[in-house]
Amino acid sequence: MEINGGVCNSGDKSQREAEVEGEASSLSSNVLLNHTGEVTLTLNSDGLSWEALDSSDNCGSTCLGIEFVPKITTKTTTELQFSDIYAVELIHGGMIQESISTSARECFFGTDSHDSEMNHFIVHSFQKSMSQPCLWVLAVYTFGHKDLQTCQMWMNKINDSLNKEFGRPKNLLVFVHPMSGKANGLRTWETVAPIFSRAKINTKVVVTQRAGHAFDVMTSTTNEELNSYDGAVAVGGDGFFNEILNGYLRSRHKAPFPPAPSDFLDALGNDGSSLVHDPAGAGSGTHNEESYPLLPSLAHNELGFSHLGTNNSSRSIDQEIEYPLPNQRFRFGIIPAGSTDAIVICTTGARDPITSALHIVLGKRVCLDVAQVVRWKTTSSSKVEPCVRYAASFAGYGFYGDVIAESEKYRWMGPKRYDYAGTKVFLKHRSYEAEVAYLEVESDKNNSIPDASRMFDKVRSLKRKKSERIICRVNCNVCNTKPVYSSARSSPATPYMRPQETRWLKSKGQFLSVGAAIMSNRNERAPDGLVADAHLSDGFLHLLLIKDCPHALYLWHLTQLARKGGNPLNFDFVEHHKTPAFTFTSFGKESVWNLDGELFEAHKLSAQVFRGLVCLFASGPEV
Repeated sequence: MEINGGVCNSGDKSQREAEVEGEASSLSSNVLLNHTGEVTLTLNSDGLSWEALDSSDNCGSTCLGIEFVPKITTKTTTELQFSDIYAVELIHGGMIQESISTSARECFFGTDSHDSEMNHFIVHSFQKSMSQPCLWVLAVYTFGHKDLQTCQMWMNKINDSLNKEFGRPKNLLVFVHPMSGKANGLRTWETVAPIFSRAKINTKVVVTQRAGHAFDVMTSTTNEELNSYDGAVAVGGDGFFNEILNGYLRSRHKAPFPPAPSDFLDALGNDGSSLVHDPAGAGSGTHNEESYPLLPSLAHNELGFSHLGTNNSSRSIDQEIEYPLPNQRFRFGIIPAGSTDAIVICTTGARDPITSALHIVLGKRVCLDVAQVVRWKTTSSSKVEPCVRYAASFAGYGFYGDVIAESEKYRWMGPKRYDYAGTKVFLKHRSYEAEVAYLEVESDKNNSIPDASRMFDKVRSLKRKKSERIICRVNCNVCNTKPVYSSARSSPATPYMRPQETRWLKSKGQFLSVGAAIMSNRNERAPDGLVADAHLSDGFLHLLLIKDCPHALYLWHLTQLARKGGNPLNFDFVEHHKTPAFTFTSFGKESVWNLDGELFEAHKLSAQVFRGLVCLFASGPEV
């Protein structure tokens, strides 16, 4: 939907103020604004403003027995900041429309009508929805003047100011998943493509032809070529973004593997000294084809994507050109076209392609934590061959993994397959034996006290829990307090970097699910997300351990997730731990991990979060 804010026709009298040479003084002209009439338009250092001119005829008039009474209005000034303008364009000729009262006066009293050929400059911006502030709607302001040079001057001046706006992209690599969601990826891109065209952003569009196509392109793109882009845009869902993210980080992110308790390392036959991620070596050797009972029978490479006939030379990375991470210049964008789109909802507040496109062209920026997940074994008898994957929103095992695996059988159903698969998995009520170890942080120490005291503390703190939640929003103070990175190749500062303060806590038993939320994961099925007060970039993940319980209690927990204002963590069988790292070991029958909607099988796994590792074209949701 577009809001037509006005086309300007110029009156007989127009004013062009001369600029002092070498000085960026304000500019003002009398022009016509569509559906408004004659206005005085002013340009200053911050943006545009305009004020409607009073009618020259203030008394009522009669024509053909009909009395026309002028509408008395108070002068108001409308302002439009350059930060909210994404494009301006010049139109030669064309008809204009004024307000009804002005047109009637000219018609009946024989004055010159402005409904004639004029020149226009159109300013493209947006307005926030009154009912949903996170939803941005296109707004068009069309100004008109009979003098072409006046329109050209205004367009040039506005463009000069827009070019000074910091961080706006000029070149983007766009990946379109044609089968995302309801197979509407291409249609979604065609809807938003004109926005990028108006903003004069060069886009290289890759429409994926097969699974892993976007991953292969990102992996094989050299650092030199990647530096020529301001970012990469995914037109698809969370799983498609995960594929692009992994292709981006595969050979560029150089950091130690996650920390782990000593007994976890002993079980691997490793003292921990060699747990260093060498993207060119770790996991890149010969990988024996193993059995994947819950996955399609495909040979998998070190990142869990299927081999698709690409050779190693096509995936080579230009090592001569340094590519620092985190890299705030190169940002990712997501145009939602998936089944859930939780990342978009958490970073823009709206599951709307137009809103996301506007965040991108306006150069918004928000940093995201990213979890590094390392699979050490696929089964208890498999060899130790570390396999690295990354997740930006969620990693889940048990119920979360079973639903994704089950839903793969019903892709023909579209997004409804998740509801159907979720019902089937819920009725089966599978639990899995596992041990989870996690690093304790200050806020979690209350959970390490004896069970009786912990129960009392949980009841006592329930009343104040919701009021103390600090929800992640635009300009979040929690996320804006950033750590300092010592070098491009070092891992970010995290709470476990001081060994004397490191303490591993463990939880072992039968789990219906094990989840690690990197962000709140709000979506249409869970309006508050899995963890309402999880942040986009605070350096922590939220570990959610759901122990075996009766069907009715688990259903109660799920209904609390689906209710806005619910409290799904307030159950005895739910453990919630805020931590920067954890390890996982399964026993007996096994499930599969769900990483941002992608399947990942692991018998033994370790994970850590990197604070603000990547940036998105977004600003965070409004209040």
